[in-house]
Amino acid sequence: MKHKPESNIIDLANRRRSRDRRGAGRAEQLALNRAQELIFRGWEVMDPIERVEIAEEALAVSPLCADAWVMLAEDAAETLDQEIEYYKNAVEAGERALGEAFFEDEVGRFWGIPESRPYMRARAGLAHCLWDRGDHDVAIAHYYDLLRLNPSDSQAIRFLLVTSLILIGRHRETLELIDENSEDDYTAVWAYSRALIGFRERGDIKDTRELRAFAIRVNRFVPAYISGASRMPKYPPDYVNPGDKTEAVSYVYDNRQAWIDSPGSIDWLVLDDSIE
Repeated sequence: MKHKPESNIIDLANRRRSRDRRGAGRAEQLALNRAQELIFRGWEVMDPIERVEIAEEALAVSPLCADAWVMLAEDAAETLDQEIEYYKNAVEAGERALGEAFFEDEVGRFWGIPESRPYMRARAGLAHCLWDRGDHDVAIAHYYDLLRLNPSDSQAIRFLLVTSLILIGRHRETLELIDENSEDDYTAVWAYSRALIGFRERGDIKDTRELRAFAIRVNRFVPAYISGASRMPKYPPDYVNPGDKTEAVSYVYDNRQAWIDSPGSIDWLVLDDSIE
């Protein structure tokens, strides 16, 4: 059996390396564009069976269509592990489509460049699923990297990161992230996170009562939903308005467990005299 000359093998490896750095070639990009158009149509479809068919059709056109893999994760996965595999395929497809050079040259501008959005959606979905499986540190690493790629945080990853860090008790990192994003001080996540960490670390003292009072001024509806005095809806709201019940419900859906895991915190929260 004849063996390929070593120089040919090296040339082939170099060509593959160059292709990986460039991302999708012209023909691959045209196919990817056609596949993405199918996905845009799929997003308008309500029937999950039809969405799965559209995703499979898109992947037949271009296996680099990350959003098609995301659609399968959302509509075809029957187990969490299967959902994770679909998302991993989506991330890999996005990386191949963009190419290594894109990740080096465009750090900090992701999401602002439309071609990067399928990858960002895939990476966020993978992180969510890994968290649900209990791979907390890995999920948090993904969240941090998404913020590195897109500091403007069009996906609101910072809120998920704060919630995640509090749940596993990484208070110092939580407060650093909160301090770095002071423009969010008047959101329920920021205000109530400060209050909860304060109570966890220092208990019921003047400083933590002030944090509690500020949080309640930011959104006065949170204590009733956390304590069960107000009934939570079955599903979180599609849209959130600062200071109103939609923000409170959204906050409690994501953060109630952290309060439950903090003995005495819910009773302490509803003690505030400023709650109407």
